[in-house]
Amino acid sequence: MTRRLALVLASVLLLASCAAPGPAAPVALPPTHGTFDYQLGGTYTPPGGLDVVVRDATAEPAGGAYTICYVNGFQTQPGDDRWLDHEDLLLHDGDGQVAVDPDWPDEYVLDPSTAGQREQILALVGPAVTGCADAGFDAVELDNLDTWTRFDDPATGVIDPAGALALAAAYVELAHDAGLAVGQKNAAEIAATARDDLGFDFAIAEECLAYDECGAYTAAYGEHVLVVEYPDTLGTPFEEACAAPGTLPLTILRDRALGTPDDPGYVHEQC
Repeated sequence: MTRRLALVLASVLLLASCAAPGPAAPVALPPTHGTFDYQLGGTYTPPGGLDVVVRDATAEPAGGAYTICYVNGFQTQPGDDRWLDHEDLLLHDGDGQVAVDPDWPDEYVLDPSTAGQREQILALVGPAVTGCADAGFDAVELDNLDTWTRFDDPATGVIDPAGALALAAAYVELAHDAGLAVGQKNAAEIAATARDDLGFDFAIAEECLAYDECGAYTAAYGEHVLVVEYPDTLGTPFEEACAAPGTLPLTILRDRALGTPDDPGYVHEQC
């Protein structure tokens, strides 16, 4: 662990101890075997059905399957221009312009660096989290937890790491209060802290085989890790990746668009 990361985690623990939330009621964790799919580009039911699936918060849960609700907790949804009325909650770059994710240029980056910003962000995003419970989802995935690792330069804008993780802890508490399990999305370097100190229940790991990060998640969450790989970064045939020691049963290969079987380029394979 780097000294900077250790200082960040110490700050997060201090913030969490000040909040001192009570123990959360038990939540149901996703299965560790069965059929898994990641369906953010469109919903469908494959032959044989599903055991666990991730769908967008605007979609319907899958009947008979453990369904995880996708919420972008640290960046905005594409085209969600209401955030321009709350520019104080958005990160700004060194030129004073609203920062965007270079890989997703229609997504603004939230700035949870101060307690006041976190409170307002939670007021705007929180209803999406609790709405997942109201709709019948079993869990919520909070995307872009790792923004503080990607925006740490004055030219691009700087997110305070402790503030970002304090927001994560607030989301987890909100979701637990609504009866939802909460999935850590990426940020392998803080998996142990995310589990033990922030309260995440399981992980959704993109490209952890490609970047040799799966062990960090399984060390924290055991088999409660859902792995999504993509053909352009995996680097080895999927069959070989599946045969490697330690590869989890709920590991899938998906197309980048996360499309449906009717879409060009659709890919879905599972170990």
